[in-house]
Amino acid sequence: MALDQSFAGRSYPPTPPYEVGREKIREFAEAIGDPHPAYTDPEAAKRLGHPDVIAPPTFVFSITYRAAGEVVQDPALGLDYSRVVHGDQKFVYTRPVRAGDRLSVTSTIDSVRSMAGNEIMDIRGEVHDETGEHVVTAFTKLVARKKEDEAP
Repeated sequence: MALDQSFAGRSYPPTPPYEVGREKIREFAEAIGDPHPAYTDPEAAKRLGHPDVIAPPTFVFSITYRAAGEVVQDPALGLDYSRVVHGDQKFVYTRPVRAGDRLSVTSTIDSVRSMAGNEIMDIRGEVHDETGEHVVTAFTKLVARKKEDEAP
C-alpha cells in the first residue's frame, strides 16, 4: 500500500517532556566511544561556557526517534514499518542539549514521495526545552522498500 502523500505537512502533538540526565549523557558518550570531557565532567563543561555537561550531537536521536514513532504508527498513513530502513539523519542545533533539560519534540511530516517503487518520508522533529526555547531540529529520512514482487 502506498503512503498517503496528503500527510505531507501534518504535525503531531508535542511529546511529554524528557528529562536529560547526566548519567544518560555519560552512558551515551561511552557507548559511541567519545571521551570528550564536556560529556562527563561538569567543570570541563563550565570551562567551555555551559552550565552543566552537554550531550554528544547525536544524543537527541533517541528522543526524536521515539517522537517519530507516533508518525510511523499512524494507521491512516499506510506505512509498512517492516519494510522501513533509516535513509538519513541531520541535526541543526541552536544550542547543545544539556543535563537538566526537559525536552519536548513536535514531529512534522515534511514530505512523502515515491521513487523507483520505494516510499520516502521526511520527518522533522522540532525540539524545545520547557521554557519553549528551540534547542535542535532533527531531520529523519525513512525509506519503505518496495516489495520484491512489485514493479517500480
